[in-house]
Amino acid sequence: MTLKVLTLAVVLALVLLSQTDAAKDYASALAKSILFYDAQRSGKLPGSNPIHWRGDSALNDCVVGGWYDAGDHVKFGLPASAATTVLLWSLNRFRDGYQKAGQLNQMYDSVKWGLEYFLNSWDPVHLEFVAQIGDGNLDHGYWGRPEDMTMDRPCLKINTTSPGSDIAAGTAAALAAGAIAYKTKGDDDYSKTLLTAAESLYAFAKNYRGIFNGSNCCYTSDDDRDEMCEASIWLYRATQNAQYLADARSFVDLTLAWDLSWSSKKPSCQLYLYEETQSDQYKVAIQNFFNNWLPGGTVSYTPCGLAWRSKWGSNREAANVAFLALAAAESGVDSDRLRKWAVEQINFILGDNNHDGGCFSYQIGYGTKYPTHPHHRGASCPDKPAPCGWDNFHSTTPSPQVLVGAIVGGPEVDDSYEDKRDDYVLNEVALDYNAGFQGALAGIVHLQDKNILPTTNNKCPCAS
Repeated sequence: MTLKVLTLAVVLALVLLSQTDAAKDYASALAKSILFYDAQRSGKLPGSNPIHWRGDSALNDCVVGGWYDAGDHVKFGLPASAATTVLLWSLNRFRDGYQKAGQLNQMYDSVKWGLEYFLNSWDPVHLEFVAQIGDGNLDHGYWGRPEDMTMDRPCLKINTTSPGSDIAAGTAAALAAGAIAYKTKGDDDYSKTLLTAAESLYAFAKNYRGIFNGSNCCYTSDDDRDEMCEASIWLYRATQNAQYLADARSFVDLTLAWDLSWSSKKPSCQLYLYEETQSDQYKVAIQNFFNNWLPGGTVSYTPCGLAWRSKWGSNREAANVAFLALAAAESGVDSDRLRKWAVEQINFILGDNNHDGGCFSYQIGYGTKYPTHPHHRGASCPDKPAPCGWDNFHSTTPSPQVLVGAIVGGPEVDDSYEDKRDDYVLNEVALDYNAGFQGALAGIVHLQDKNILPTTNNKCPCAS
């Protein structure tokens, strides 16, 4: 072979590499995402805690444990239950992806932290559920380590006279999905514990309908039917009780959904019901959703190809739908098209974009270029005993701690992005920001394991 032909072959190989996924380490990104949830832990941390800059915190909460929502230290019920349900959905659907990535045990350990908190939050005798711990306004007036908090942390409950069926049903969905995951693991006792709590919590939600209105700043819902649908279908999957399937049919909304998020489980319910019934009405509904999201629909796209639904968590929006697309593809819904699109969305987040000269990962700690100023209090604090306060918030230097695994909010619709701690729109991190992203990573590792990873064609491929 001549030198000219050999050089051309090398160039073509590099071009092909830049337009496929060989350069992406999805398993590594998956492992890092689990570490983000470790960094969000509240309560008494285990001896195996891998986050050296985190310690025990909020030990006087009315329910100890759980995850802090975002860069703040409130434990909000709706996003926590939504994120946990998506994480468990990904474990149930793409368990082999977690196993192939060497993260199956770590994933079970991770989701159990959330499930234990939900179990301890539910009192089935007095029909009370702790829906939120912390006051959003008080909490947001503090900048520092969670270990150093001194502000009041009120315990907000839902009960028969102050309902919150959106949060109760959303949590029941997570518990039911957890029951399936732990039954698969072979832990029948824990599975039964989760299922018993899920059924009683769902019955409570069904009997006492009403939207939780106790939060004074954040995560307000306008409907509970999507959570009721989600809970009933996961309970049907866990029990095969036909009444739960009938309930899901009564709660599902077949109109076009805006997105998949902590506030909207409409498209996931459409997919669930198609999977369980094979009915065309549900398939058409979920196909309409994807047709609206993929190129040619109403969702905008950045120059480098991110499906951009909203400036608040643009990466989160795209990653959630990417996970939904991979799940739908497994059920035979436009499989080739949805897989290719989903992988391209995750590729964008992991570096197939043009920010900072290209190859910029919106997941912290992945690759060599990533955000260093996330809107996250704990990460902005130096090691103890150095103090931490608002000066650290305003600092323009990189955060002393690397918040490994978190994805930040993401770019504007024109692909512009500034890595600034005080820009909490573009640089927020949150439980629900990572959930669909992590699920999609598990789905992609599953595709790799089955040797059916699609060839992609990102618009701004990372060539390094």
